[in-house]
Amino acid sequence: MNVQTTRFGSVEVDENRIITFPTGLLGFSSFKRFALLQPDDEGVFFWLQSMDSPELAFVVTDPSLWVGDYEAAIRREQMEELKLQRLDDAQVFVIVNKYDRALTANLQGPLIINTTNHQAMQLVLADKRWTTRHEIVQLGETAQAASA
Repeated sequence: MNVQTTRFGSVEVDENRIITFPTGLLGFSSFKRFALLQPDDEGVFFWLQSMDSPELAFVVTDPSLWVGDYEAAIRREQMEELKLQRLDDAQVFVIVNKYDRALTANLQGPLIINTTNHQAMQLVLADKRWTTRHEIVQLGETAQAASA
């Protein structure tokens, strides 16, 4: 299946990489279907690209790569909503943003994906240890100039 993107043009996407958020994402509730694009095999960042809006895409990453003790507590009713039988079938991503001279991760609003049926939801965690701007990478001068 082809998906139109403003960053990469037309991209062929395997059906297994299409994720449905039945209630959308926070602030983007009308967008339900996204493709998980992996720019390269060794990268730690992915693009969560809207299937319906070429300009809507989020950079995401696995939070466990950056925060060793991170955990996204998922309630029983959320598991049922995702038809998630086992926690082992869940994949967790967080949205990454550039803030000042750093890349930050929204650890308070993780994305939970059921890897068996590709249904997903964004949680809002009450745990005050996690913030919406957890710094994961400090950008240097050359990275700063390249991203401008």
